[in-house]
Amino acid sequence: MRAAAASSGAGLRRRAELVRQPGPQGVKSPSLGLLMREFAVLLGGGKRGAIGEVAPARDPMPVMILPGFGAHPARMRKMGAALEQAGHVVYDWGLGFNLGPTPENFAFLLARVARIARVSGRPVALVGWSLGGLFAREIARLRPDAVARVITLGSPFSGDRRANNAWRAYQAITGHPVDAPPIPCDFAAKPPVPTVALWSPRDGVVAPRSACGWPGERDRAVALRCTHLGFAASPESIAEVLAQLDRPD
Repeated sequence: MRAAAASSGAGLRRRAELVRQPGPQGVKSPSLGLLMREFAVLLGGGKRGAIGEVAPARDPMPVMILPGFGAHPARMRKMGAALEQAGHVVYDWGLGFNLGPTPENFAFLLARVARIARVSGRPVALVGWSLGGLFAREIARLRPDAVARVITLGSPFSGDRRANNAWRAYQAITGHPVDAPPIPCDFAAKPPVPTVALWSPRDGVVAPRSACGWPGERDRAVALRCTHLGFAASPESIAEVLAQLDRPD
């Protein structure tokens, strides 16, 4: 029991140290005003709106939805329902709340995507919100045979990992530095499948440039006018995901 208590205490101290780390010089996060808009959405103040009629997909496919950091797949239920209305077969990622990467949960996702592709008889489209998009890019980089395309929603794959307003919370919860995850990864490396980055200048969590990326890090970048939390359920975001899934490779 003493050993367990000591280990727990060491873990808490480690997290406290990670939270106290200073931000890097020259790296800008979204403004406080934009961040406050995110809290308004979280508290129900943001207007999400109705999706409206969904047109049938040109080529229905299996689609996996991956939630953002700290979020549950239920936050993307509205998007999943619209994709199903279009004719896609939608899967959630199967891990509940997204509390960061571990070797175990990443291995689970690699196996799950491969299994869905095998059962479906075709590769899977991955739609990842924020941290979920980083998972999606890595899965596609390692298993391109099982992935049809990747669509990221406000995912910070480019530039400094601290160009956002969530990195201290991330480090406090995961217990590791945001730029040193416990799995081998290269977030800026473009996966060898069609890769689309949706980003927003109104994002109050992730710096727009980090979510947009540079040519060579993604195939296309599309600017929306939603908040970071709005990527999960806003009509604009859902309509763009549907359009990108319908776009020929």
